[in-house]
Amino acid sequence: MLSRNVYREALRELKKASLPPHKINPALSSNFRALAEKSRQSNAILEDLGSGVAFMRAQREYQSLLARYNPLIDLTAEERIEATAHRVGLNMPKTPEL
Repeated sequence: MLSRNVYREALRELKKASLPPHKINPALSSNFRALAEKSRQSNAILEDLGSGVAFMRAQREYQSLLARYNPLIDLTAEERIEATAHRVGLNMPKTPEL
């Protein structure tokens, strides 16, 4: 695989992973560019860069699947218990505040 292709894939994954959409941290993109330029001299660096891209893609897909199949993951313990009870048709009793 060409270093240019791996660099472009890395930039695509960084764009998809960035919190403000499509806003890449300049330090990250410059580090990936430097690695891509070094990979012309060594195939090991190119393989590592390709592995990094595969890891970023897998993490993004994992987060997507986790959110899809486990929607209670980001709730607190109390909210999770209430949602589980509601799922089977029960309502949680209201606890008095002290």
